[in-house]
Amino acid sequence: MTEINDYISNDYPALACDSTIAATQDFFEAESFSHFPVLNEGIYIGSIAADDVETLDSDKKLVDYRYALEGFFSRKSMMWLDVLEVFAKNHCTVVPVLDDETNAYLGYYELEAIVKFFYETPFLKEQGGVIVIRKGINDYSMSQITQIIESNNGRVLGVFISDVQNESIEITLKIAMGPMNDIIQTFRRYNYEIVSEHQEDQYLINLKERSDYLNRFLNI
Repeated sequence: MTEINDYISNDYPALACDSTIAATQDFFEAESFSHFPVLNEGIYIGSIAADDVETLDSDKKLVDYRYALEGFFSRKSMMWLDVLEVFAKNHCTVVPVLDDETNAYLGYYELEAIVKFFYETPFLKEQGGVIVIRKGINDYSMSQITQIIESNNGRVLGVFISDVQNESIEITLKIAMGPMNDIIQTFRRYNYEIVSEHQEDQYLINLKERSDYLNRFLNI
């Protein structure tokens, strides 16, 4: 599988702090980046947002608006999930990458490239079924979830927490192999709510059949 570092880009040089606002505005008009890194003598000092640049005095330079720079970045050693978190927290399409030891600027990640990297993971690439479950935030157990799947001859491809609300947590599972209905019913026996809908869900099939029967009886 491709390493995330392979997606570090230098297609466009970082902006110099002595660049004019006018030149920076032209750059963002030509390229659809939300932010772009700014360097001072080769040292990363922050990223300037395209929305902010539109409101600045075109006769001045980026260094005059150093207070407007946003200081987010990723490290070369960061895992792709951590890099995605940087994108999400800063609502950006570009994240600068710095060396772990020297803080040297190495380039930047583009969101589109990182999403492409995500598509290459087994979670999305391998065939399987997706189940979304919910339980009390203090009641769920990742080891129990894995055991339920594997005890029904399933194989876990990926697990992530997709939502947290009040006292409950929602977990999305990607599962390969195993009888889906057996896995679903086992989760119910352990008091997990099944949020997603499944054609294989015998419990819902039985409920529908009983509902149809009751409707026919009431309409006699």
